[in-house]
Amino acid sequence: MAKGSPLLTGIDIGSSSIRIVVGQRVERDRGISDLTILGAVEIPSQGVSKGSVTSIDDAVASVSKCLEHAERMTGQPVQSAWVGISGVHIIAQESKGVIGAARSDGEIREEDVDRAIEAARTVATPSNHEILHVIPKSFTVDGQRGVKDPVGMTGIRLEVDALIVQGLTSQIKNITKCVYRTGINIDDLVFSVLATGEAVLSPKQKELGSVVVNVGAQTTSVIVYEEGDVRHVAVLPIGADHITSDIAIGLRTSIEVAEKIKLKHGTALPAQTERGAKISVADFGALGDETCTHQFLAEIINARCEELFEKVDEELVKIDRSGLLPAGVFITGAGARLPGMSEVVKEVLRLPVTVGTPLGVSSAVEQVNDIGFATAIGLVKWAEDSENGSGSVSFGAFMDKVKSVDKIGDTVKGWMKGLMP
Repeated sequence: MAKGSPLLTGIDIGSSSIRIVVGQRVERDRGISDLTILGAVEIPSQGVSKGSVTSIDDAVASVSKCLEHAERMTGQPVQSAWVGISGVHIIAQESKGVIGAARSDGEIREEDVDRAIEAARTVATPSNHEILHVIPKSFTVDGQRGVKDPVGMTGIRLEVDALIVQGLTSQIKNITKCVYRTGINIDDLVFSVLATGEAVLSPKQKELGSVVVNVGAQTTSVIVYEEGDVRHVAVLPIGADHITSDIAIGLRTSIEVAEKIKLKHGTALPAQTERGAKISVADFGALGDETCTHQFLAEIINARCEELFEKVDEELVKIDRSGLLPAGVFITGAGARLPGMSEVVKEVLRLPVTVGTPLGVSSAVEQVNDIGFATAIGLVKWAEDSENGSGSVSFGAFMDKVKSVDKIGDTVKGWMKGLMP
């Protein structure tokens, strides 16, 4: 292990599962270092619905239990973590910041870029929302558009086009409260799908144009990249649990039985089911001796999957990129494990499809290749780059530009003082 290399922890608080990944930067030969995942833990979550906390006590108990498992797995205590936040309450809006260069010779410096980004964040935000990230998309220097990095250039007027990601203040406080009550500190809050995109995409894929779709239990997050920058983000209130609900209604059975049937026999492709093959619902714990055909089950799943990705396509239509992203779609999240999902995505979105597994990490832990852990691993990659200031080229370049507006560790401590025992 690299001497003094700190543990980096990512906590992904989802509606069905809480996932914690612990990593560490390890020095290799010739001064090269890489990120090694030491432990990855997943337990069912309680007190969370659609990415938002619905019961503080239940959520705290779930996070504490997951932390205990993670500490047992790594043999080391977790003292602080990078926490992912998602949910339908998160909104994104465009903003523009304009400033004049401070130096008399017109050379643009880092401070000028920071001032431009600060000007962009003065956008009128709803009173009950808080800014999570200001993401610069491109700069304009004296009318020259499309500048990626204006530092060192000469100009009088600097403009930045930015994407402002905001969350509901009450939900931000509830998430931070849950984590603080477990006794660990929060290094920062990160919009989950930003971390997912960093984990599964290469710089080339971001440059060409790609969309990452993270299919969770109750929500689906979407992030679009083009020319290396974030072009659009959205959180849709639909996920894999809706497929289970549809099966329960279609087969007139309980949610528990429907989930078991989905995991055992679920496929999104009716054409690939065996003709006339029957499934006994009673085998999965249902009362009575009802049966259904495998094709009928697949048709139920297919209908909901098509609806989900039609909603994703609507997001692409908003930015005129429907069917126009050359690097294609990268699907992640536990909901994307369903057989046949890739084929449905390809048909609905008319784009090449890849299952998004995390890049640039090494581990003996088998979960590192599980697409359900993509967000938690992305949070550790985000942490690595923020702590060290230099990660892989793509990640470093992106993180240098993304300004988390407030370090949550500083801002939330004020909120939490009255809550600490």
